[in-house]
Amino acid sequence: MDNDNGAIRKMMIILSKATLENVYAAFVLANGARMEGIEAEMFFTFFGLEAVHKKKLASLRVATVGNPAMHIPTMVGGLPGMEALATHFMKKEMEKIDMPEIPEFLDILSASGVKMWACRLAMDMFHYKQEDLYEGIEEVITVGDFYKKSEGPGVKMLFI
Repeated sequence: MDNDNGAIRKMMIILSKATLENVYAAFVLANGARMEGIEAEMFFTFFGLEAVHKKKLASLRVATVGNPAMHIPTMVGGLPGMEALATHFMKKEMEKIDMPEIPEFLDILSASGVKMWACRLAMDMFHYKQEDLYEGIEEVITVGDFYKKSEGPGVKMLFI
C-alpha cells in the first residue's frame, strides 16, 4: 500500500471502440481527470483508433445493434438508417449542452495535457501510418510500452 491513502494521481484510459458513446465517455473521463488536476493518458487500440484517424473521426456513429441502452430491439436497430438517425439525435442533444465535436474535443484534451498514444499492433493490423492520425497523438507504442507508462502509485486504468 502506498502512502497517499489511495489518491488517484493518473488515469490511463484504453479506448478500443469508436462508437460515439464510447468515445465521448473516454474523452469526458480524461477531461474530468485533468480538471481535477489528475494526469491522464489515452491509449487508442483496435477500432478505438478511428476516434483519432483524421478521415474517420468526424463520422463516428452511435451503436444501435446490440446496445441494450438504446431500448430498441436488435432487429429494429439493424434497419437501414437507424444508426444515422440515432447519431443525429444524440449529436443534437449534445449540441444543446455545448458538448464539443470530436475534433474540437481532441484539441481540448491535447491542450489540457492529456497524453495520447496509438497502439502499434492495431496500427499495423489496419495499415495506418502516424500521419493518418490526429496530430496530438504523441507516439505509436506497444502494449508493453503502455504498461510501463502505467507504473507507479495512484495509477488507475479504465478499458472502454
